[in-house]
Amino acid sequence: MAILITGGAGFIGSHAAVELLNNGYDIVVIDSLSNSQMESVHRIQELTGKEFPFYEVDLVNKVQADEIFHYHPIEAVMHFAGLKAVGESREIPLKYYNNNITGTLNLCEVMAKHNVKNLVFSSSATVYGNPNSVPVVESFPLTVTNPYGRTKLMIEEILRDLHVSDSSWRIAILRYFNPIGAHESGRIGESPNGIPNNLMPYITQVAIGQREHLQVFGSDYGTHDGTGIRDYIHVVDLVKGHLKALQYLERNEGVEAFNLGTGKGYSVLDLVHNFSEVTSREIPYQVVPRRVGDIGICYANPEKAKNLLGWQAEKGLKEMCQDSWRWQTSNPNGYNIAVKQ
Repeated sequence: MAILITGGAGFIGSHAAVELLNNGYDIVVIDSLSNSQMESVHRIQELTGKEFPFYEVDLVNKVQADEIFHYHPIEAVMHFAGLKAVGESREIPLKYYNNNITGTLNLCEVMAKHNVKNLVFSSSATVYGNPNSVPVVESFPLTVTNPYGRTKLMIEEILRDLHVSDSSWRIAILRYFNPIGAHESGRIGESPNGIPNNLMPYITQVAIGQREHLQVFGSDYGTHDGTGIRDYIHVVDLVKGHLKALQYLERNEGVEAFNLGTGKGYSVLDLVHNFSEVTSREIPYQVVPRRVGDIGICYANPEKAKNLLGWQAEKGLKEMCQDSWRWQTSNPNGYNIAVKQ
């Protein structure tokens, strides 16, 4: 029996694949490669010394998804596949709704057809919108400020309705805060196409000289330095949470949502200064106006995950910076390996 990883060539999915393989699981990986590269699949195999089936499949194509379950004895699914850029989701919302929601509906229908009803879903802290207080707990009201977040919230509601209709489903909804860092080997990490949507790849690209300066969106928030505060979590800690969630589903029925964060908030400039301290690289930055929908402060209360999953983040901000920098310096163009002249 194997674990199916959707979006397994992406940033978080690739790290989850390594974690599962290193813990003795068999995996099957699918990815559309629309925002990821095949090179990451090769490096998962390199890091673990293990082979596994990979299919270039888009979940919007239900026939292709169905074939995977015919070929392989799947026992559970980790669902990472989806478009994830907040700004882009405002520009092309229909693409986000079609890709993220239709893809998940197809996946769930195929899972039900093959009687595979254990699912770990990659959600997001964006479902909390602009919380009235911090730290954020899972019982807070859910609301969103952009189409990307709305797809995550809609999928959460779909999964709850699915369980109501059939109580044999076991579903863990994992609400990520801000994953950064990379595998300690420097062989897999975040490899964005074009301009990065996330803060850390932007910082590392400035540090290595690919960009002139960092844009800091807003310096007038009610924080100690005026910049937005977020909960940054090391991607390796994050995927260990997925393994704990998978094990939780083996013992427990129902649908449960869990925050995966450190419980600590750091500002944009805190992250910049920590990165500079670790790498001895100055990060020039330019303050620009706030982005529409951005919030001032958001960090997790991770106690539920600690109590029910037996999981907590272990790596600190400096380790996150060190591993991000090791990835960037080892792979200046990400997975896009330069062609020799």
